[in-house]
Amino acid sequence: MTAPRERVALVTGAGRRVGRALAIALGTRGMHVLVHYNASAVDAEETARLVTRAGGTAELLRADLSGIGDAERLVDQAVSARGTLDVLVNSAAMMLRTPVGETTAADWDAMFALNVRAPYFLSQRAAPALRAARGSIINIADLAAFETWPAYVPHGITKAAVVQMTRALARVLAPEVRVNAIAPGVVLLPEGWADADAEHLRGTTPLRRLGSPEDVAGAMLYLLDAGYVTGEVITVDGGRHIRS
Repeated sequence: MTAPRERVALVTGAGRRVGRALAIALGTRGMHVLVHYNASAVDAEETARLVTRAGGTAELLRADLSGIGDAERLVDQAVSARGTLDVLVNSAAMMLRTPVGETTAADWDAMFALNVRAPYFLSQRAAPALRAARGSIINIADLAAFETWPAYVPHGITKAAVVQMTRALARVLAPEVRVNAIAPGVVLLPEGWADADAEHLRGTTPLRRLGSPEDVAGAMLYLLDAGYVTGEVITVDGGRHIRS
């Protein structure tokens, strides 16, 4: 009897924060996880160790996803690593504080390049391999796609674009490839936020707690198993979106 082949997943932005939790969760499924990073090599190495400890295997792939060429090369490297690709998780992103009146064109272009253009071209490049494997794409959106955050307007626009991208790619790549997204709420505070900010967010969240990267990872594993779900966006926010 032939043993089932090892499944392969590429996780962008897997060196730290939510991306790391997603990579580790895939490791618990015994997958070979391609840990993408740009500048955080040490963090990515730690992610790879944690993936292995969780039961998977891992290798590191570096790419600057702000350029289309690097994004496409990353997919080519990922596919050649094991000759297949079953899962693409588009997690790499940036969140800049850019109030209206202070937003620069450079800020705008940087966020759209990483948050929107990169996952689109990664998905486009990966589509043939994913079709052959009847695989899945998971995009990481944000609660900001559905709410208005005055200090983060361009960020919210990019995440709304990710939601629409998810729906459109799900339609185009069906039936072979399922495409879904997760919109996290407060699962990690932005770096530099104070304890008072955390308390305010906790108190205004219906479940009265902050989330964790593992909450997002749980939603990802559900979507990977949900064979009749595509074009869906799961909000993981402790109920913040139902406050009004």
